[in-house]
Amino acid sequence: MKKNVFRTLAFVALATAFTSCNKQAPKMDDQPQAFEGETSGMSIAFIEIDTLTSQYEFAKQTTLELEKKSTNARNTIQSKTQQLEKNVAAFQQKLQSNGFTSREQAESAQAALQREQNNLVALQQRLEAELANEQQKFLEAFQDSLDHFLTDYNADKKYDLILNKAAILHASRKHDITEDVVNGMNKRYKKDGAKADTTKTK
Repeated sequence: MKKNVFRTLAFVALATAFTSCNKQAPKMDDQPQAFEGETSGMSIAFIEIDTLTSQYEFAKQTTLELEKKSTNARNTIQSKTQQLEKNVAAFQQKLQSNGFTSREQAESAQAALQREQNNLVALQQRLEAELANEQQKFLEAFQDSLDHFLTDYNADKKYDLILNKAAILHASRKHDITEDVVNGMNKRYKKDGAKADTTKTK
């Protein structure tokens, strides 16, 4: 099975670019212009997404679940592949020792091996698709959770921009709000989980 399907997400790519460019290239003797007006008083913060995904309880739990499903799928394919290899080896040995009573019997056995191989390929593709689908759902859920949290969080903080640290070459740590976001999202996740448990018990 393809390694990129079974490899668990080490991070979630949620970077957004906040850049603008001038379509007309400046001349060599043009002097760079300083930022003016609205940019001079902008309030900016950043989040380290790697840290967030490693400490956010929802991401941690989902990652473990995906790892378990990935391992189970890999083991299933490996087991069935080994069995197919044994069956092929047995067929070849029987064929070489003239163990088949007729050509039709040999062709029937060969056709059965082909069906087994086709079924294995189909199973592999289905498991890959299921894992990819669950990974995509996780990414969408993570993005949605982060977007909703930042909307509420920034209602008080009022940052003009909240960036992904991965998209920044350098920034002062005073702009880092990762810890605030991790704590806030975990608090909300536990609260939502408690609500869900209460609803189930009713």
